[in-house]
Amino acid sequence: MSDCEFHHFGVPTRANHDGEVYIEAGRVHVTDAASHPYRVEFLRFEPDTLMPVEVQTRAHVAFIVPDLDAALDGHDVLIEPFDATEEFRVAFITDGEAVIELMERR
Repeated sequence: MSDCEFHHFGVPTRANHDGEVYIEAGRVHVTDAASHPYRVEFLRFEPDTLMPVEVQTRAHVAFIVPDLDAALDGHDVLIEPFDATEEFRVAFITDGEAVIELMERR
């Protein structure tokens, strides 16, 4: 997928981090990857999250894609597309053991 752009590296954590934002759709607190020098996003999940265990326990890499639905075609979809923020619609796929987040700007 040559038309994708690296966005962040997501790391699950149990620790609270300054500047976390709560995302209701995932029942998860996330930091702003853009404010981290290496674009790391920390994710702290609520106990009642509906996110798959793979996303809760494994690091992931995230890419911005021009067309989320087209990018999902032919891949193992772990989480169907959802509105994560006002700016992004996202989905998660797996590729072997790798967890990958695909993000589409609105």
